[in-house]
Amino acid sequence: MAEISLIEGITQALAYEMRKDQSVVVLGEDIGVNGGVFRATVGLQQEFGPWRVLDTPLCETTIAGLTVGMAAQGMKPIAEAQFEGFIYPMLEHLICHAARMRHRTRGRLSSPLVVRAPWGGGIRAPEHHSEANEALFANVPGLRIVMPSSPARAYGLLLAAIRDPDPVIYFEPKRIYRQYKEEVPDDGEALPLDVCFVLRDGTDVTLVSWGATVKETLEAADALEAEGISAEVIDLATIRPLDFDTIHESVTRTGRCVIVQEAPKNVGVGAEIAARLAEQALYDLVAPVERVTGYDTHMPLFRLEMKYMPSVERIVEAAKRTLAVS
Repeated sequence: MAEISLIEGITQALAYEMRKDQSVVVLGEDIGVNGGVFRATVGLQQEFGPWRVLDTPLCETTIAGLTVGMAAQGMKPIAEAQFEGFIYPMLEHLICHAARMRHRTRGRLSSPLVVRAPWGGGIRAPEHHSEANEALFANVPGLRIVMPSSPARAYGLLLAAIRDPDPVIYFEPKRIYRQYKEEVPDDGEALPLDVCFVLRDGTDVTLVSWGATVKETLEAADALEAEGISAEVIDLATIRPLDFDTIHESVTRTGRCVIVQEAPKNVGVGAEIAARLAEQALYDLVAPVERVTGYDTHMPLFRLEMKYMPSVERIVEAAKRTLAVS
């Protein structure tokens, strides 16, 4: 079995589902002939033709409206927002129509669509190419928000997203598109949505993250282990709805929690997790919850962007601060 990267896991999942289900179509800017900016759809138009792999005009509003319309009529469209920073013109259709379709029609119609969006910084991109604004979408009832952090989870979670009867925003952490590879069988086995993945067991502190910063979080756990500190690592994977039970169960055992997110700190997903811990696990905590985040400013240009994002050192320091409280 060949090892593949995260971006190749996405391509593999798209191809598998398009072969299996004729109602699945892919659309977006430059995704057909060119295979997309990041080559996530490379080879698909050659295999499935231009009627199922559609190169659209450079107009995100049109892409979103077409996607919602096709989904309402029984198709399973997968739209690409070329970068997450280009997704804002899509909000009217995604928030006001896709997210409300089942509720508005009392279940007569659903909106089985996926919007794929390359997410986050770390690739030396200019403005509007490095956003990490998953919290914006996590606040919308009716949308499911998914973000993989490995090739295997990219494959399995995308299959599940395509098969879901309701709209899914599928954020792809582009910084780790090709960062490492692993064996991923092309067997069509979807991973469960709406659950966290415990990537590493631990007893002293719980580290929670999602997307690209899962890599730094795992490296921080290794650094802590070298100092005799046992850290449990949890990958959210599905941001909405949030599997809080897994986090709660872990914090019940460790008594400490550090939340790591690339997004700005203010009103982020980490704040929601911290609030729920305060509401439901206050007596299990032996130290205040720590958050290691991006800063409350725009992502800087490439000379400073890696200083903006959570580092292994910042995560280790936050974990040690929780351990300093007895």
